[in-house]
Amino acid sequence: MSSFGIYTLANDAVYDQLVALLNSIEVNVSPDIPVCVIPYDERLERVKPEVDSRANVTLFDNRESIQRWEDFATQVWAAYPAAKKKAITRPPWGKGHHRRFAAFDGQFERFVFYDADSLAMKSVEDVLEKLDAYDFVFDDWEHKKSIDSAALDIPLIEGSGIYKEEQIRPKLHCSSFFGSKQGIFDERELSLLKEQLIEREEIAWLSRWWDDAFLFNYMTLRCDRPLYNFTLSPNGQDRTGNCADADPFVNIDQVLYNEQGLKPIHRIHYMNYSSKDFAKLCKGEDVDICYKDIFLYYRFIKQPDQKPKQLKSPSLFVKTNRHLQKFVQKVKKISVS
Repeated sequence: MSSFGIYTLANDAVYDQLVALLNSIEVNVSPDIPVCVIPYDERLERVKPEVDSRANVTLFDNRESIQRWEDFATQVWAAYPAAKKKAITRPPWGKGHHRRFAAFDGQFERFVFYDADSLAMKSVEDVLEKLDAYDFVFDDWEHKKSIDSAALDIPLIEGSGIYKEEQIRPKLHCSSFFGSKQGIFDERELSLLKEQLIEREEIAWLSRWWDDAFLFNYMTLRCDRPLYNFTLSPNGQDRTGNCADADPFVNIDQVLYNEQGLKPIHRIHYMNYSSKDFAKLCKGEDVDICYKDIFLYYRFIKQPDQKPKQLKSPSLFVKTNRHLQKFVQKVKKISVS
């Protein structure tokens, strides 16, 4: 058992992003911190050799834990109001995203989780320090979202009389980056949460069906453990952006800093970009991805000879074929529904 480590969630679909993340952790966090990859699903033909090639990287193999969280997700989401509507079907990503919660059953007493579509930009010593006083540590701006976009249905929760908005809002967060501790959601605690979600119908508190981040928000709110978010820090140096498609950054020696004040950031998160786009980028296609140069730097830092020398736009034939495939897929979805 290790006192501290890093988790991520991946499969072959995000292979290029996984390699870039692992390289960025090695360079910007530490080459000595153990990293454990939780399998998103069984597509691991490329992931397994990559993991085996790295001294401090392992593949999460606690199948009992993975099944526990898959069962939990399946059972609680089955009670969601939308699940009872025949016209609604489960999103294609299904249970895979919920496997990140297996980190709570893993080998590290304290850990930091990074989504695979991220690059680490600095040490996580400040996260470890906060874990001395808090059980969950986040660094995102979910608490600033409007009532309509929030992870939890704030008016509905207020109507229960259990929490007020001023108690809920500072605890809202995403699931793409967080620090926490081993064993928090044990069988007893998970059983209690399941009872509240299903029997007391608190699953309705969640604003969207089959969203692991929204479920995580419920779990951290209802378990009533101390939570810290760097974006709510009184120290302005702690409050930074992290989203590649929304926040401006400055590149200094292949490390990104918050543009305003050149503040160090924990990670850049390439949310809203498809893993297919990253695969195309790594093959030399000029894909519209913000901060793609720094992604390519970390993706090929150990294989500079394989890095695309020049990015080129796809041909008219390729573009036309892709549009045709999208049209066919859309027609298939309509015919199925």
